[in-house]
Amino acid sequence: MERSTHEWQAADAAHFLHPFTDFKGLARKGSRIIERADNIYLWDSDGHKILDAMSGLWCVNVGYGQQALVDAATAQLKQLPFYNAFFQTATPPAIRLAEVLAEVAPGFQHVFFSGSGSEGNDTVVRMVRRYWDVMGQPGRSVIISRHNAYHGSTMAGASLGGMAGMHAQGGLPIPGIEHIEQPYWWAHGRPQGLSRDEFGLQAARWLEERIEAIGADKVAAFIGEPVQGAGGVIIPPATYWPEIERICRKHGILLVSDEVICGFGRTGRWFGSETLGFQPDLMTFAKGVTSGYIPLGGVLVGSRVAEALIERGGEFNHGYTYSGHPVACAVALANIALIREQRLVEHVHDDVGPYLAARYRELAEHPLVGDAETCGLMGALLLVKDKATGEAFPDEVEIGMVCRAHCFRQGLIMRAVGDRMIIAPPLVITRAQIDEMLGLIRSCLDLTLADARAAGWAR
Repeated sequence: MERSTHEWQAADAAHFLHPFTDFKGLARKGSRIIERADNIYLWDSDGHKILDAMSGLWCVNVGYGQQALVDAATAQLKQLPFYNAFFQTATPPAIRLAEVLAEVAPGFQHVFFSGSGSEGNDTVVRMVRRYWDVMGQPGRSVIISRHNAYHGSTMAGASLGGMAGMHAQGGLPIPGIEHIEQPYWWAHGRPQGLSRDEFGLQAARWLEERIEAIGADKVAAFIGEPVQGAGGVIIPPATYWPEIERICRKHGILLVSDEVICGFGRTGRWFGSETLGFQPDLMTFAKGVTSGYIPLGGVLVGSRVAEALIERGGEFNHGYTYSGHPVACAVALANIALIREQRLVEHVHDDVGPYLAARYRELAEHPLVGDAETCGLMGALLLVKDKATGEAFPDEVEIGMVCRAHCFRQGLIMRAVGDRMIIAPPLVITRAQIDEMLGLIRSCLDLTLADARAAGWAR
């Protein structure tokens, strides 16, 4: 249907309620209409070319326009567009994907499929509590997460997450969810004069303090993203996750890695837990498993939990209509095959990940940037009012949103999380495209600094 941008915006405002949106505010402004995409680029309804430095929503790992994924969906739609996994039934794509996931995920042989990461984390809550029921310890039901974490937007997923704005709506969190502080060195370790490694150990021990306060016999699991994505690309010190794992093993609690963002090559390994140096009992996945072409999520289940549920659990009363959807699984198989064929994990680990890290360190010299860090193809810039002291801009300035607006106008999608500007470009990005992206970022930083100085916010 041919429509002008204004016509699309009017129809959008009249009917489409967007996620995480001020509906009235968006209706006044008008939404951005994206019409097509190729490789790492998007085009809007006015024909503007945009470099997508966020991979859609952390998910288009293999980039846009991959015909192999289109063909896989088309073929499966023709042969078997849908059948469910209830009633003791399975489909070949779901079985084959389960096999392939066991190949690429060290230490895992079983998978429970969902339709999204949010549903995957709801499954985690059900599964870890069922595990402890089966093990004869039903009192172990508390799950510990972190402040500023994001684990989805369903009732359980949003409760696991530690975002105050989400908890302010809908009666969240649900009972049995606790939170500890995030391992954010700039905010918590730097003011104390701690090195990153010293702070990593301190932050991990916040978990042990909470376990001891609650009582280990009441704690079921700890869940965390290897790198906190939506929280602002909070990259923990190298000492953090190994100490978290040691504490979990000491107290016998399950360790859950939310790999919805970090999985499928984003950090330079297949999964972020490999990069950050720990072995979880369960891993939630979504997004990159299909590169966002079709919705799919799930939970990879380690032997400790799987054996208990299989051998002693009886019927597991949980599941979704679209668990193991054959079209989604077919696309995931094609996506993983493409990642392997193009050696995209190695591409991130050996080539573009280190190159991005080096180029990002150059941005740390900018007057507006207090800290610049990357992990694979994830990166964050901290915008500060005073580079020498690290003084932050006042919250009401919303400096990140000022910068984000310049990004959109300059043809760049870069996300603002408070005063942190973050990226997660498609894994197919080249060094030349990183140079292009960094040029746009630097230009937007210059424009933001000019605005801050003109308004008297910065010198």
